[in-house]
Amino acid sequence: MLVPRQPVPALTVETVAAGPFDLSEDDADFATLVVFYRGLHCPICATYLKELGRLGPDLAEKGVKTIAISSDGRDRAVQMAEKVGYPDLRFGHGLPLTVARDWGLYISTSRGTTSIGIEEPALFSEPGVFLVRPDGTLYFASVQTMPFVRPHFQEMIGALEFVQKNGYPARGEYTGAV
Repeated sequence: MLVPRQPVPALTVETVAAGPFDLSEDDADFATLVVFYRGLHCPICATYLKELGRLGPDLAEKGVKTIAISSDGRDRAVQMAEKVGYPDLRFGHGLPLTVARDWGLYISTSRGTTSIGIEEPALFSEPGVFLVRPDGTLYFASVQTMPFVRPHFQEMIGALEFVQKNGYPARGEYTGAV
């Protein structure tokens, strides 16, 4: 289990158009927003990532860099990037499922062809959203077992205003006896 204020696992992937991505070298002012998505087969992911792309400039104003990552191969990631249509949004691909598991993501098995006619991979990770501070520690995490009900990026922007203005610490860091 990842713990706020503690280091997150290493994360390096190739991207569609921005070269190699290494979280430890991303150098965001406040945090890097890592959005793990299910893959090209997921229409909900495409809608969600369009919202991320649309709000990318607002997040950047708050010192947040963004990246969307899946276990899809390069060809499928390119197709998703084209479908989403925001060239400034980085798309990482080829996420090893062992790394997905290190991040606490749930892994699903294929159910065949989706409602949009795209075959699901044999195995893929379910969604997760993480804010990682420049020192490599976890600030915020949300992990789902399904493609539904994910954090809203517009709400996150409002929360970032409060967090930054008030120096609000990452919460959920206690790991002792209860």
